[in-house]
Amino acid sequence: MAQTVFVGLSGGVDSAVSATLLKSQGHNVVGVFIKIWQAEFLECTWKEDRLDAMRVAAALEIPFREVDLSEEYKKEVVEKMVADYARGITPNPDVLCNRAIKFGAFAAWAKSEGADMLATGHYVQIKERDNRFELLRAKDAAKDQSYFLYRLDQSDLAHTLFPIGGMLKSEVRAEARRFHLPVADKPDSQGLCFVGEVSMADFLARFIALQRGPVVAGGTIVGEHDGAALYTIGQRHGFTAENAEGPYYLVRIDVPTNTLHVSVRREDAARTETIIEDVHWVYREPTLPLAVQVQARYHEQEFSATLSKNDPQFSVEFEHPHIASPGQSLVLYDGNTCLGGGTIS
Repeated sequence: MAQTVFVGLSGGVDSAVSATLLKSQGHNVVGVFIKIWQAEFLECTWKEDRLDAMRVAAALEIPFREVDLSEEYKKEVVEKMVADYARGITPNPDVLCNRAIKFGAFAAWAKSEGADMLATGHYVQIKERDNRFELLRAKDAAKDQSYFLYRLDQSDLAHTLFPIGGMLKSEVRAEARRFHLPVADKPDSQGLCFVGEVSMADFLARFIALQRGPVVAGGTIVGEHDGAALYTIGQRHGFTAENAEGPYYLVRIDVPTNTLHVSVRREDAARTETIIEDVHWVYREPTLPLAVQVQARYHEQEFSATLSKNDPQFSVEFEHPHIASPGQSLVLYDGNTCLGGGTIS
């Protein structure tokens, strides 16, 4: 049955092909460009991306709309990200953006404008089974984005389409060329648009009072860093340290004293278990304890763990020691099914 589908057109090839496939299926497709917050001191490609999104809509002969969510983005993504860095944890802005913007403010706006369904160019799949919706990894394991979408719920999945989730990236490019889309050969975007061409350190320095401080190994000062808020557990770059044995790895961040603690042993940054906070379930909380596969960073290989609950806390015991950085997302899987996840404590 034909539905009115609002597709988030980013100006890239993935969302363009998503819109193309939906139109070919007979849906009434509306292309929408989402304008997000942009710092005045940075340059970003959003104007070029908007123009590319318009070109895609023109090529497909579909309506083009634009929605300005810059204020929502600044409040829900940028300000929360900066606050987390300031307290010494490494946040996940892509998770915040998907929950608060694409499947929050944008979805609500689209519904108010007459959309039956929402669609994006994410590499992830939805499967309906036993009157519920499951969030599955994409066919293309190298592009799978379920890690960033673990905060979606049943209502989101019931009203969302991911047209390219069952395709390989090479197939998406081939479809774009077959339909002569103007972005068929456009490179994939890298990093966060609102940060622009500067480093995250330079960006955060505009919002956080950063001071140089000591790098300590075994109680001895071995170097200096640019501000404790800038670093992530397991990191081995970005600070100076004198060591003839090889690189130092960051094992602990002490924000109150502005001190980084390091070790020559990377395994000292690892742990065997963690508490996860702000836990979210795609469907409902499973019976615990439960053997799961988990992912502590995007693009890392999933690994085995056991999820338990000691009210009100959820704890995850890793099969082998692993680096899990506070503030990052720990996403839980049962095979290819994303169960949900939480924030590493």
